[in-house]
Amino acid sequence: MATDYYAVLGVQRDASAEEIKKAFRRLARELHPDVNPDPKTQERFKEINTAYEVLSDPQKKQVYDLGGDPNGGGAAGFGGGGFGNFSDIMDAFFGQASQRGPRSRTRRGQDAMIRLDIDLEEAAFGTTKEIQVDTATVCGTCSGEGAAPGTSAQTCDMCRGRGEVSQVTRSFLGQVMTSRPCPQCQGFGTVVPTPCQECAGDGRIRSRRSLTVKIPAGVDNGTRIALAGEGEVGPGGGPAGDLYVEIHENPHAVFQRRGDDLHCTVTIPMTAAALGTKCPLETLDGVEDIDVRPGTQSGQSIPLHGRGVTHLRGSGRGDLIVHVEVQTPGKLDAEQEDLLRRLAALRGEERPTGQFQPGQQGLFSRLKDAFNGR
Repeated sequence: MATDYYAVLGVQRDASAEEIKKAFRRLARELHPDVNPDPKTQERFKEINTAYEVLSDPQKKQVYDLGGDPNGGGAAGFGGGGFGNFSDIMDAFFGQASQRGPRSRTRRGQDAMIRLDIDLEEAAFGTTKEIQVDTATVCGTCSGEGAAPGTSAQTCDMCRGRGEVSQVTRSFLGQVMTSRPCPQCQGFGTVVPTPCQECAGDGRIRSRRSLTVKIPAGVDNGTRIALAGEGEVGPGGGPAGDLYVEIHENPHAVFQRRGDDLHCTVTIPMTAAALGTKCPLETLDGVEDIDVRPGTQSGQSIPLHGRGVTHLRGSGRGDLIVHVEVQTPGKLDAEQEDLLRRLAALRGEERPTGQFQPGQQGLFSRLKDAFNGR
């Protein structure tokens, strides 16, 4: 051979593939026409491309090392008629690997999500629910192959199974071969001449099925439970995505949930607040008596520890907070009014003057007092 490709790239004859690639990338950056437009430099750039095309191809390199013509007698490089391996050279220049070959018809399916309504009691203690899911499943007629029974996919005659077609274009650097997905098989490398009538060749159909979901204790609005592999089956019968069950808690008639604590309000008459009483309350654990102490004021709260919602993470439960609202009678008959007047007289409250307290300070008032050292 008249040209020593190893000398052109400046490497030893026993250089590894990685060393050859590094040498080419270094020279290509120095001699690329966009960097150095000198005509002599362009000729040198063509030489290193030709050398790399041969030495980076194991088959051509073997023929070259044995003293043969790696291009089969045809010209190589930018100046000749068969640049051919342009994608390999661009991969080496930019340090990226090209994706060649047909793409698979089988792909992973998408994730799916449904909303599940549950009651407070179910959220507090956990439950098991049966749900109906409408998702894509594997076609039972073709088993995900997409072809009608008794037929199969065939190799594409346009790309011959490669999934891509090549096109030679001419540029100022010479002839460049580019590849694109095959328009006939859409890059799959195969075609389905007789698609399955059940799934129209997609390998999947819509189907409704039942699933059992275990709801852990302590879930709240917006909690999502993941069911792996229960989502949409992918095209070509590919693996299914995941199914997410989003929890929505129905409003309760008595309790309002704040985190893992429950709140409710009990309204009692003025006499019961003054004398004390017991009020039965239907909690999540059954009926319990709420002990209202004598002299309880409106706005006070009575905590029942450990009667709230189970902690989703960790042990124990939240609290149940009962807020007391004292109801003052609005209409009194003569006897009731007389009794209250006598009670007021006994307590010295016929003409109460009231007890006034300063109102809550605003932000600027508090800042002013802080600066003044109050």
